[in-house]
Amino acid sequence: MKATHIVLAGIALVAAAVSTASCSDSKSYAELLTDENHLVNVFLADQRVINSVPEDNKFETGPNAPYYRLDEDGNMYMQVIDPGTPGDTAVANELLFFRFTRYDMRSYADGKFSSAEGNDDVLGGNCAFRYGNYELSSSYSYGVGVQQPLQYLPVDARVNIIIKSQYGMPNEMSNVVPWLYSIRYFRPKF
Repeated sequence: MKATHIVLAGIALVAAAVSTASCSDSKSYAELLTDENHLVNVFLADQRVINSVPEDNKFETGPNAPYYRLDEDGNMYMQVIDPGTPGDTAVANELLFFRFTRYDMRSYADGKFSSAEGNDDVLGGNCAFRYGNYELSSSYSYGVGVQQPLQYLPVDARVNIIIKSQYGMPNEMSNVVPWLYSIRYFRPKF
């Protein structure tokens, strides 16, 4: 099943769950999505943004690099911190590990985030997925957004990526919260 089909199915399930629960909630699902867009726009207002990926995949890099919009709907924006080793491309179904710190975009104020979580500083806290294989729950459990940078960059890249709820962790889709991830990828060492 393609990632877009899974995402669309997930969105439909979330929309149904939210509409069922919306009788007692103060905001509709559409209002939550509007809030999510606002949170992302507040953050991006403090950044340089380029509305497309370079055709040659030659990204500006570093902590002052722009955020590139990865999809037409603006569900993901990526800043390349370290472009990795040219030619070290991920292969379909390859087992890859990643470490991350993610920031709840609701906590962004005055140019800083007040809350963060992840496994980047946890000993032995590696997360893994099979690249492009969304039929495995282990790959899909992190959402499709965490794998997107590998469409453009080598395995050893390091990025910051904004992931809106539609491309985030499936168990968090109904919360409609965008996250800023700082992610680094690597292959297992046996």
